[in-house]
Amino acid sequence: MSPKRVIEVKDVVTRFGERTIHDGVNLHVNEHEIYGILGESGSGKSVLMKEMIMLLRPTAGKITVLGYDVTDISYEEAQELRREWGVLFQFGALYSSLTVAENIELQLKEYTDLSKQLREELVRTKIAMVGLAPHVGALYPSELSGGMIKRAALARALAMDPKLLFLDEPTSGLDPVGARNFDKLIVELRELLGITVVMITHDLDSIFSIVDRMAVLADKHVVVEGDLKNVLQSTHPFVEAFFKNEYTQEKYLGKIKAENVQ
Repeated sequence: MSPKRVIEVKDVVTRFGERTIHDGVNLHVNEHEIYGILGESGSGKSVLMKEMIMLLRPTAGKITVLGYDVTDISYEEAQELRREWGVLFQFGALYSSLTVAENIELQLKEYTDLSKQLREELVRTKIAMVGLAPHVGALYPSELSGGMIKRAALARALAMDPKLLFLDEPTSGLDPVGARNFDKLIVELRELLGITVVMITHDLDSIFSIVDRMAVLADKHVVVEGDLKNVLQSTHPFVEAFFKNEYTQEKYLGKIKAENVQ
């Protein structure tokens, strides 16, 4: 039985004035997988994610998310769909004038009729879920480290118990230990909550350790899509440069070959 597709991108074209960013992008995301979007600088990775979450509209093509065509959707349907996903932007995008707890509670206040007491209980649960201490809820973003900001923003993204989690460069700006701990947290949340994760990343550790399938954007379209083994078979120049350079060969590919021999 084929896995259920929760996102489908078909023949998407994106233009800003005379500049074409995407020229026939096609990909699909299966339920419960961690899906990576990779690509060279300027390939439109973040633009594509913004189109998936209805912050931008493609010039042409179709994007289906959880059964809804987001390029042709009513206001009421769009509001309903937004409750089904959470988003972690690259730099957290927390409101600086609100505490961590208030940032997390914001969606609960906007989209639910829960009592103040229940909202506060849920906020405490989300803070604990991402590995932050209880007292962090009372802090402001300016009082947090980079790693804590990422986790607080993740807690906010999980506030509505989403089916989909969108992550834009989730490990950027983190030290190696913090980045690996964040990767571990993403996997644990996927297993615990049964969510589907879509992440923009160029972090090779993440790509080689937690991403199930991926799409590589270059030359205005997807040049290869699939699991790591399939991607490594591509001879596209960007894929060759990204995955098959001397550093990658030494740190990752040698290890994979050794594992395959065993």
